[in-house]
Amino acid sequence: MEKYELIVIGTGPAGEKAAVKAAYFGHRVAIIEKEPNYGGAGVNTGTLPSKTLKETALYLSGKYTKGLYGVERDIERDASVEDFLYRKNYVVTTESEEVRKNLLRHNVDIYHGIASFAGLHEVHIKGPKEETLYGDYILIATGSYPVHPPNIPFDHHRVHDSDTILEITRFPQSIAVLGAGVIGVEYSTIFSTMGTKVFLINRTEEILSFIDQEIVQFFLQKMQEDQIDLLFNRSVESIKVPKSDQEKIDVILSPSEVLHVDMFLFAAGRNGNTKNLKLDKIGIDVSKRETIFVNKQYQTVIPHIYAVGDVIGFPALASTSMDQGRVAVAHIFGTKDIEEIARVLPYGIYSVPEISTAGMSEEEAKKTGVSYCTGVAHHPDMPRGKIMGAKEGILKIVFTREDLIIRGVHVVGHLATELIHHGVGLIENKKTLMDIIGKVYNYPTYHDLYKYAAYDGLGNLSGHKVKV
Repeated sequence: MEKYELIVIGTGPAGEKAAVKAAYFGHRVAIIEKEPNYGGAGVNTGTLPSKTLKETALYLSGKYTKGLYGVERDIERDASVEDFLYRKNYVVTTESEEVRKNLLRHNVDIYHGIASFAGLHEVHIKGPKEETLYGDYILIATGSYPVHPPNIPFDHHRVHDSDTILEITRFPQSIAVLGAGVIGVEYSTIFSTMGTKVFLINRTEEILSFIDQEIVQFFLQKMQEDQIDLLFNRSVESIKVPKSDQEKIDVILSPSEVLHVDMFLFAAGRNGNTKNLKLDKIGIDVSKRETIFVNKQYQTVIPHIYAVGDVIGFPALASTSMDQGRVAVAHIFGTKDIEEIARVLPYGIYSVPEISTAGMSEEEAKKTGVSYCTGVAHHPDMPRGKIMGAKEGILKIVFTREDLIIRGVHVVGHLATELIHHGVGLIENKKTLMDIIGKVYNYPTYHDLYKYAAYDGLGNLSGHKVKV
């Protein structure tokens, strides 16, 4: 039986970074992957593919560039599904290979197969070769999988989950998307940008509750302007799929309504990927969503077994999962470098338009009784926005009245997921409106949004609006 100081189960963002860090510090590490491709959902079915499709949709549709320079580009040609998926396939293939190379570069031993616990320190691998490994420490980074409710007749041809939607062989004329969470709004806006008629279904009126609601309302308005039908306070009772692809799918909603669509996407939840692990053998319980309970150091109830990434639930972001893996390794081996996740996290939604947020929302300020004020600037008002043809976008700051310290930054619009990182620094370092106003930004850039949001905040504070 091969013995390792650390066994990592899963090569997704959390697992890869944990394995590589432990190996970098000289420890003997093995990693186990059940899929032929490396990188988990982050590379193959989630983070990178959907973000690549968003950029592809923007390019092929010309949404942000039509007529921008007084000349119409020949961009409205009929794009095939092969065109749509070309860049996604390239990114997935190259990044999967990069993960493999990174593991080998750090001398991490790679095993293929389905991992399960055979004991507190033993992991059995069922694959091309069956074997059992011993690990002083074991880290679970198995990710998540799409929920499959019994009333949804998934066929992965016309009725999809958030993984199989990446395998379509033609563009749908229309699509119903169930679930207005991050995945649902991303795919709704991507398909709408490509000219598909979209119906977004959600069982409540509340969506993206963790985002500042002024930003959410702006986003919903843009979705409606793009002809996305928002069907809130509704649930799906059943779906009838005809034998012929030429006939429409019937989506029966409650209260009484029937949609006739070409395809259906279920995007209303993912569960922790723990079924194969046989955790009951070693006394580790999971939640109703099959996620693993951990402490602040990512230890399970068994001190030498850790879990990180989507398999432990919220926030289930590739960015945080990577650092969770690094923090777990720091705790295991005492590397004394990254001992906790950053206090202020950026959250990005790669929809059209993008949404990104960090720190306190206006709703959180109200709930906690903080004396706060806000300032807003708009993308189209900035010289850079005019140059780039921006038709939409808001940057909003939330700050405390008594000291003018920035507590939250919220952006919707072009490059929101890039712009937010400056906001994270402002919040972390407790910078004030005057610190922003005193900064010099390249001109013209979208970072001017911060300065004009700060001026707007001062105007709101004094009740005297000026153009500065």
